[in-house]
Amino acid sequence: MITIEQKLRAIMKATGWRQTQLAERLNVTQATVSRWFSGSEPEGARRDAILALYDEFVEAGPKALDHGDIVKIVGYIGAGAEIMPEFEQVPPEGLDQVHVPFPLPDDMIALEVRGDSMLPVYKDGHVVIVYREQKRPVQSFYGEDAAVRTADGRRFLKTIMKGSPITLTSFNAAPIENVALEWIGEIFAVLPRTQLRHVERAGGLQGRLKLA
Repeated sequence: MITIEQKLRAIMKATGWRQTQLAERLNVTQATVSRWFSGSEPEGARRDAILALYDEFVEAGPKALDHGDIVKIVGYIGAGAEIMPEFEQVPPEGLDQVHVPFPLPDDMIALEVRGDSMLPVYKDGHVVIVYREQKRPVQSFYGEDAAVRTADGRRFLKTIMKGSPITLTSFNAAPIENVALEWIGEIFAVLPRTQLRHVERAGGLQGRLKLA
């Protein structure tokens, strides 16, 4: 019979989560997860939650990927941190590939959030799925959150406001004023890192989800 500790280890192997991420998903502290690995037995709803995760990520295995879509993480987006595009060279398959448990429109890309200026809505490590091509004029985005690329090549996750010409605002940081935008990525979905699942790459190598 498989023990709870063995099931926890199998969940972590299948998802790539660390103990802190597993604790976040189970709504407990990291210390509680550590006690389970030391032989303490979870009870009631906590045990049920562990069994449900095991069924979802281990027992279901590759069949779970039959539903939903695969999206490529092609870069990072700054929520407080300033991200310059020349810091990365993105391979054709992306920096990573993750499974999304629902269908996506065509031509979507994913960006990983770095920084904390958009807390509590967007946390460091969240993945934001956006439309690759800008579909609306900039004026229609006033007051909306979006991924943006400025004329000088920086990328941010900010709220777009009318300015001279544009002001980018955050929940927890000073506004960035007098900005010209080259691209606006309309947000389709935001995925917490505990909801993300790795996709197996060719040759049996598992893609790495880069968490800040």
